[in-house]
Amino acid sequence: MPDDAPRPDDVPRPEGLAGPDDERREDTASATEPRGLELPWSHGTFPPDTLAARRQVWDALMGLALHEATHALASDDVPVGALVVGPDGRLLGTGRNRREETGDPTAHAEVLALRQAAATLGSWRLEGCTLVVTLEPCVMCAGALLLARVERLVLGAWDPKAGATGSVWDLVRDQRANHAVEVVPGVRADECGQVLRDFFAAQR
Repeated sequence: MPDDAPRPDDVPRPEGLAGPDDERREDTASATEPRGLELPWSHGTFPPDTLAARRQVWDALMGLALHEATHALASDDVPVGALVVGPDGRLLGTGRNRREETGDPTAHAEVLALRQAAATLGSWRLEGCTLVVTLEPCVMCAGALLLARVERLVLGAWDPKAGATGSVWDLVRDQRANHAVEVVPGVRADECGQVLRDFFAAQR
């Protein structure tokens, strides 16, 4: 990677979210101290108990992921955005595709969001967390979800060519794995798919 190439750590992050160089744990902090950014539903049950309320939260979170995806267009990266919320509904990490920008083959939106969430929590175990992403994860990202012990995946558009959470493969619900991920598909799927269709149409 060229010395002057931007790296995932260089991107500005929302105030309150940790970066890889931040202190992993603060000795003075209480073990029960909330981490991450408070969202409107952070004080209630997450996810909400009713289907209608749950759908409303998924739609709102996917809107944040879509917004993150649009930032990838500046570097000519495929516009995919992701975020991680904790068991209490607080925002722990965000990410967008940055492979072209960084020259890093692992710089997918999901991986970067997981890295930031782990840094925010000070632990690689993201038990009880939800990952929201605009496009179905690939094999690499599906594997990362399993290894991070993510509880739930909320996805927008399916990826019929390389998806690994229900379309081409289904790694996150493979009975041979030591962890299973709940999959909530099709959230704002048309919008998520349109962003990608517009991007690839412009490349022709």
